[in-house]
Amino acid sequence: MASIVQRIMSFLNSPKGRQVVDRGRRELAKPGNQEKLRRLIAKGKGSGRRP
Repeated sequence: MASIVQRIMSFLNSPKGRQVVDRGRRELAKPGNQEKLRRLIAKGKGSGRRP
């Protein structure tokens, strides 16, 4: 059985995987989505405390 990394790489190299990557890049190019991502990253960093 292929490892999870091999399966992901196989998907990303497939035509459907390339479509997903292209769509992600288009969505990330939008300023509104960039701001949402910045807020999510800042929220994830938080105060540094982990349960």
